[in-house]
Amino acid sequence: MTAKTRSHWKEYGTALCATLITATAGTCYGWPSPTLPYLLSPDSSIPTTADQGSWIVSIMILCSAITPVPSAYLADRFGRKTTLLLGAIPFIIGWVLVIVAKSVAVLYVARMFSGLGYGIVYTVAPMYTGEIATNEVRGALSTLITLMNKVGILAQYCIGPFVTMQTLAGINLILPITFVITFLFLPESPYYYLKFERSERAERSLRNLRTGDIRTELKNIEINVQEDMKNRGTWSDLITEATNRKAMWISLGIFTIQQLCGSAAVVAYAQVIFNCTTQGTQVVNATTEAAATIEPYQESIILGCVQVATCVLSVILVDRVGRKPLLLLSALGVGLMNGTIGTYFFFDITYKGSVASLGWLPLVSLLIYIVCYAIGLSTVPYVIIGEMFPTNVKLYASCIAHIYTGISMFAVQKLFQVVKDAYEIYTVFWGFAAFSLMGLVFMLVVLPETKGKSFACIQAQLKREVARDNARRLATVEY
Repeated sequence: MTAKTRSHWKEYGTALCATLITATAGTCYGWPSPTLPYLLSPDSSIPTTADQGSWIVSIMILCSAITPVPSAYLADRFGRKTTLLLGAIPFIIGWVLVIVAKSVAVLYVARMFSGLGYGIVYTVAPMYTGEIATNEVRGALSTLITLMNKVGILAQYCIGPFVTMQTLAGINLILPITFVITFLFLPESPYYYLKFERSERAERSLRNLRTGDIRTELKNIEINVQEDMKNRGTWSDLITEATNRKAMWISLGIFTIQQLCGSAAVVAYAQVIFNCTTQGTQVVNATTEAAATIEPYQESIILGCVQVATCVLSVILVDRVGRKPLLLLSALGVGLMNGTIGTYFFFDITYKGSVASLGWLPLVSLLIYIVCYAIGLSTVPYVIIGEMFPTNVKLYASCIAHIYTGISMFAVQKLFQVVKDAYEIYTVFWGFAAFSLMGLVFMLVVLPETKGKSFACIQAQLKREVARDNARRLATVEY
């Protein structure tokens, strides 16, 4: 085994332990799926209305928009590792509260704590994984964030239907505790140490992440950090610096596509779509009766397995195929599937019985949608946000991106039901299809490829593009 190969294994091992905290975030995200039906049932030990249930689901995402700003400060001041360890505390408190909960109010508070942890994790984890990785595997390590999140969601789908709410919370509590125990022994980002001129600690950190001679890489990192820190980063630099402004515009554009393709709504309202599919399948004929007998929780498990399997594929492909091709393929796929589902429901609602023989189509289209979404839009935006910004403003950019994504996700989940009730479900999916295809054009035109490039090369490429854009504007004005 070569030194290079051993080095990559050490990086993967470190990133895997670090992303146990994103798996914890996934358990919080997927927990309502098996739990909410119980809370809404007559047998619930905590009587819950449908409106209260919707807040139990969504309040976590709202609260996740609170912590990016303070977590960005903590990560910049005390380090990525320390901040991620602190991020485990809200998750632990949240699961303990679920275990002892006797009222809906306590569940609200528990979900609020989970949201606070969620915001910390998705602000700092992309920075940590991006900074501990070599150029060759940085994309794959960054996609582990989403992969582990999907594993956490799948665990809820598989375990939740067979245990009590308190037992599920107790099982979930094991994950953040395990993360704290293992992550305590992992190295801090060498980039963080070099920001404060702690060269010896940075070298020790890099030796824990690599094997063989690290002197050249350490020197390159030091030069890159010194270049970034000549002017200490501030929030305003994201707007005043032309390269940062361009990177911010591109990143927010990609996160907009990620949300407006309907991903949050598809996950949150998958049960509604599955129910429609099941009803349609029951009508068709006896040959499809087996599909109609699939229980909702079984369909959720299928969905979760497809998500995890495709995220694994994304980890393999992101450093081989590249970021841009995966995003383009993903946007095209989800756009076509949204259009297909919307068209099916249009004919099903407008012309009763006209698509009776295609009752299987929404289910198949939704599974293909999940595959297409997972290989690109689900994972790669977090790689992009970790690569497009210099070290001195990277945390600020991640912070803004997470706040923006949290608000967008909440809006999409809420507006799905509003638009569906007012203009029928096919209008929703046609809208998702339109945004997906517009996003395809956007990425085709403005998104640079960052595969295998160092942070310095990516910044140099952005500077060239900004200079070219300025020259074009100047030529247009003179003309």
